[in-house]
Amino acid sequence: VTAAGAEGVPAGAMEAVRAAHTVSSAEADVAAAAAAARKAGEDAGAVSALQLDDEPCVVMMSASGLIARTSPSALDVWESRSSGDARADGDQIVALFPTTTLASYGLITSAGRLVLAHVADLPALPASTTLSVAGGVKAKELLGTTENTDPVPGEYVVTAIAMSAPPHKGDASDSDDASGDALPPLAIGTRHGVIKRWNRESPTTMDSWSVIDLKDGDTVVFAAPAADEDRLVFISSDSSLLTYEAGNVRPQGRTAGGMAGIKLADGCQVVTFNVIPAGKVAWTYEEGENGLFSASGAVVLTVAGDADALPGTENGSAKVTPLEMYPTKGRATGGVRSQRFLKGQNTLIFAWVGLYPLHASTEGGNPVELPKPDMRRDGSGTELAAPIAFAG
Repeated sequence: VTAAGAEGVPAGAMEAVRAAHTVSSAEADVAAAAAAARKAGEDAGAVSALQLDDEPCVVMMSASGLIARTSPSALDVWESRSSGDARADGDQIVALFPTTTLASYGLITSAGRLVLAHVADLPALPASTTLSVAGGVKAKELLGTTENTDPVPGEYVVTAIAMSAPPHKGDASDSDDASGDALPPLAIGTRHGVIKRWNRESPTTMDSWSVIDLKDGDTVVFAAPAADEDRLVFISSDSSLLTYEAGNVRPQGRTAGGMAGIKLADGCQVVTFNVIPAGKVAWTYEEGENGLFSASGAVVLTVAGDADALPGTENGSAKVTPLEMYPTKGRATGGVRSQRFLKGQNTLIFAWVGLYPLHASTEGGNPVELPKPDMRRDGSGTELAAPIAFAG
């Protein structure tokens, strides 16, 4: 402990110490320390942490780049959602994970950087029966100034990830449940078809670092945790879909460049990449006499259009098909066709792989209605009413 007035100790820091020791109740301690920290110029994260208990929460991020924290009940809402639910602005969720309010999490960028951030800094959204990140902040604004890596021009956030598993509920001595002890490797897919599983080897004193050594011109499309039995899915611009188990990709350290993930035809690139948990691949569908139906499982959304059209000006034709309709093949092969092109169509202008029901929106956030699931693996699509900018 440093004595008050010790040489070399900032006056603001000493004021924080005095404030913490001249009050009696725990609540007053927190309030005084927070006020002193503000006066001393401490960062917002430190001030936020002083005012919070370390409680369970959920971090969620939308395809449009908004991010926030909310109550743990969001996990139940996510698992129980259906195609009949009301839509909301910012409901295209691409990342959702449990954590605690005083934990750190990672922002993965298109340039292959991981930037640490504090859950406490995120706006807290109230519990709701409809998941939405409309009240969140732009994830890109949280990248800030990092000491250990330099920002890359044009870089943006592709997803957010947990940096540690939430603590066990109940018996803390139960170490057999890996979900509370270690997170699976992070699968990273790139625009040029590279796949990497980062083994989560992390420096302890850095605020940011590279999680993949990208070649010139390549960018990260998406990243998500992937256990050995989970499915990796690539879709290329010529409509080729390749899926295989993550166990085909050995985990590597943070400085490695990955390996070939999908074989791309000349002039083609990856449109989307994602990870589907092994237990979520199976498709179930039940339709009632009233025409309503219930469905669950992983689905593939593809939208065909014209490569010469200006981005965002063409609605395109969309198809939604269960992932289990597509066979698994070996890593670095060419995959199978995911949608048949009609006259005037020569490329996929959008694609996403996720859990049903998917939510799609325009650039302005207006919902876009998707067609019902189509069991034809390589059928043609249905014309959309508006162009899709985001899906999740």
